[in-house]
Amino acid sequence: MRIVRLQTSDGVVTAAQTSHGFQRILGDPASPLAVDPAAAELGHVVEGEVLAPVVPGKIVAIGLNYLDHIREASMDVPQSPLIFTKFPSSVIGTGSAIRFDPSEIRRVDWEVELAVVIGRSTRSVPAAAALESVFGYTVANDVSAREAQFADGQWVRGKSLDTFCPLGPAIVTADEIPDPQRLALGTRVNGESVQDSSTKEMVFGVAELISYCSRFFTLEPGDLILTGTPWGCGEFMTPQRSLRDGDVVETWIEGIGEIVNPVLAPAA
Repeated sequence: MRIVRLQTSDGVVTAAQTSHGFQRILGDPASPLAVDPAAAELGHVVEGEVLAPVVPGKIVAIGLNYLDHIREASMDVPQSPLIFTKFPSSVIGTGSAIRFDPSEIRRVDWEVELAVVIGRSTRSVPAAAALESVFGYTVANDVSAREAQFADGQWVRGKSLDTFCPLGPAIVTADEIPDPQRLALGTRVNGESVQDSSTKEMVFGVAELISYCSRFFTLEPGDLILTGTPWGCGEFMTPQRSLRDGDVVETWIEGIGEIVNPVLAPAA
């Protein structure tokens, strides 16, 4: 099932994306994670603005988790997952603008990522059972202010600017993604392909990441794990590239869809 959140004249509703359009899920409390995909009843077709498909309690992000990205960055392969966080206030949906002030931030980069949506409270789960905690998957763009990221010695500020976590367009429930390690993914900037890889390049797969994180903190329903980005980031190109006012960024993952976000960074 493909689950979306819509801003309608009746408020925020949860709907299933079907061949008939967006059909409201009956009895829903406007929370995708309250939906049982196997038993959901669909109501009338609804229209509205597509929002980010989930409002996460926390965003757990993983750095340097693709072998091709590690090679382009000339860094060592991590011995364990590198964990940082993005503030939930950075979340936007497809169609919304990535915004920043170019007098403050100049080296803004794109990072397509498979986002894992946790479906149940999870603590100290073994990797063999970890995928049972997954509600579904969505597309994320881990937008990054590189000068802030590298200047601070930790990554929270550079990763957490408002609008720096586009998500969507839908949550695809886990039953439709039997193997999250075999998905093509990529990024286009102004129509040009800049990232094109596969989740098979992950150093630590989805199950390993859930298991590792759950050893140290509880993962709650609605939490996100952003699983890292592949090669093709602008920061590591020659010459270096960054997002500019008027650019359009498309991030996509096979079997899930794509999100499209314009960039608004007007000069003062």
